[in-house]
Amino acid sequence: MLQELLEPTPLPPSVRKNRIAIGSEAYNEVLNFLYDEAEMLDNLRLGEWAELLTKDLEYNAPLRHTRSTAHFAQTYSRNVQHLHENYGSMMMRVKRITDTKSAWGEDPPSRVKRMVSNVRVYTTDKPNELKVDSYLLVTRSRFDFDYFDLIPCERHDILRREGDSLMLARREILLDQVVIGTPNLGIIL
Repeated sequence: MLQELLEPTPLPPSVRKNRIAIGSEAYNEVLNFLYDEAEMLDNLRLGEWAELLTKDLEYNAPLRHTRSTAHFAQTYSRNVQHLHENYGSMMMRVKRITDTKSAWGEDPPSRVKRMVSNVRVYTTDKPNELKVDSYLLVTRSRFDFDYFDLIPCERHDILRREGDSLMLARREILLDQVVIGTPNLGIIL
């Protein structure tokens, strides 16, 4: 029972025949959404970013395991997660960073850059939703340290059209690392 509560809603498959052409109006709209989102998060415009989230948001980062080639399909454990957020918990994260003094792990804030690439966009069975697969490389530096963290990952998003806007309804973040090298995950991936 608890395991079912922790497991996220399955994402629709990325079906090649449903892929939207690079350079098309729909593809460019999604690309602009992802770039604008990265800029908002990089510049701590979290309130503005929160307006892009649907009320039924699911935001997950499952735990990764090292498996042999024969068992590569079991690399991720979706019922054990680094992040398991919904709209309410994500709003609490945003408010904690923006409206309180208790987010000591991000005060002063990390300097973060999110680089989005390899974007593929697919139609789904729902006419108002698109599935988006992308790669994300996050660089993060803290204080006056002379080193920075690299957090590479793959993302699977569901973007939903609400009115004239695209909104983030679902995100699954597949981290490349089994052990995350950054001392805390106070930033939003």
